[in-house]
Amino acid sequence: MLAKQVLQHCREKGWQIATAESCTGGLVAAALTDIAGSSDVFDRGFVTYSNAGKTEMLGVDPELINQFGAVSQQVAEKMAIGALRHSDADIAVSITGVAGPGASENKPEGLVWFGLANKHSVVISQKMEFRPLGRHEVRAASVKHALQLLLNT
Repeated sequence: MLAKQVLQHCREKGWQIATAESCTGGLVAAALTDIAGSSDVFDRGFVTYSNAGKTEMLGVDPELINQFGAVSQQVAEKMAIGALRHSDADIAVSITGVAGPGASENKPEGLVWFGLANKHSVVISQKMEFRPLGRHEVRAASVKHALQLLLNT
């Protein structure tokens, strides 16, 4: 199980994890906390589905959201940084995307941006285009990808 591997990986490194999730609505946090004993590694999760949530809970500048949109590299990076700043975590992963249904010309269904930040100010962002697989499948693919990002750090 990928979540169990992530927890063990972070446990070995002595890291605490935080998540900042939009389109997945807390599913990454749920996957991690489904594992017994995860409390020694998982610090907290932020579900910031609305733009106001991203601003109020994570400190994402509303002008950044206005300029680039909530589903963007810039916002994903700031979400991960904000999760670190508002937690005791050593590493944070963020997810913002269009799970569907519904999309725009510039932000198609299945477009998801990920951010990863650690206490050493390293920020990684990654864009995935899962295609219009359907809401459930896009969210599941996003959770798997976020866990893989954490495992590969």
